[in-house]
Amino acid sequence: MRYSVFLGTALCFSLGLVGCQTMGKSTGAGFSYKNIPVADGSAVAGDGNKVLFKGNPLTLTGNGVKVGDALRDVKVAQNDLSLVNIAQTKGAGKVRIISVVPSLDTPVCEQQTHHLSERSKGLDKMIELITVSVDTPFAQKRFAEDANIANITFLSDYRGAEFGKSHGLFLEGPNILTRAVMVVDKTNTIRYLQITPELSQLPDMDEALQFARQLITES
Repeated sequence: MRYSVFLGTALCFSLGLVGCQTMGKSTGAGFSYKNIPVADGSAVAGDGNKVLFKGNPLTLTGNGVKVGDALRDVKVAQNDLSLVNIAQTKGAGKVRIISVVPSLDTPVCEQQTHHLSERSKGLDKMIELITVSVDTPFAQKRFAEDANIANITFLSDYRGAEFGKSHGLFLEGPNILTRAVMVVDKTNTIRYLQITPELSQLPDMDEALQFARQLITES
């Protein structure tokens, strides 16, 4: 029990979940990309499966999804606190990329979000780019403004982490979402899913973007 409390506290501090140490640092001359490792392979969503944080195991909670499953109906909060069904956002009926991050107030999550926004090579004009985290809608709005990001829909899972739990992407110990990226097609079917086995690594955002572009070409 004492180890779990210590690990949860250490994880929160390491991920920057207390305070706003990284928020807004990308303003001005543009975001400075760091040499953060990209994960190889994927963990499995759902109850009992695990991811690592710097080698320490963390257990996923919820009804896990896999490629071929439908995106599940669950409410998340928009910047104005109004609720929207994740399966019925403004991009419903189009290909969507859903980037899942533990907290925007961290270097890895920040870079994952900038990559989605800045390296889509025009894909953002054809599909909807979504970022989901447990940050409050106010924090998400502040991050987007400070980072000059206007082409991503930010959705908050702060109200009980229902998105995370309904997709098997919730880490109950530290009370955050795990790191993942999924591509959803026009019929709300999950066609691509990567859950980083190590939380401190990035998902392969380029591969997800390329997969989304291929889906558009096929349709």
